[in-house]
Amino acid sequence: MIVLDTHVLVWWVNGDARLSQAAQSAIEAELAGSGRILLSAISAWEIAMLIESGRIALAMDLDEWLNAVGSIAGVEWVPINVQVARQSTGLPGSFHKGPADRMIVALAREQNAALVTADEKIQQYSHVRWIW
Repeated sequence: MIVLDTHVLVWWVNGDARLSQAAQSAIEAELAGSGRILLSAISAWEIAMLIESGRIALAMDLDEWLNAVGSIAGVEWVPINVQVARQSTGLPGSFHKGPADRMIVALAREQNAALVTADEKIQQYSHVRWIW
């Protein structure tokens, strides 16, 4: 089981060359077996905000895109539950204040899963396993 950071999700689905080989391999390994790829619901919010600000564009309507991603076998949108929301406010050690990153890290920690991310701030955080 792995958790995808928002940018990794977008890069993977869009076939973006910025996706590292290690990230691509981790995703392929989960899809090839009986693994699971978890996506935090906060990523849907982040993507909607990026579209609204003009920072990204999708080839289809956002709702269609989100549904298409959720229909990929082995991929699962995970709602923000009370435990993850609470854990995101009390992450151990020092972590930046970005709420979306905090929720995604908390999800990975709750699920004891590696987080696939290119985010150097997250990679420097010693309290979550990551792949890049």
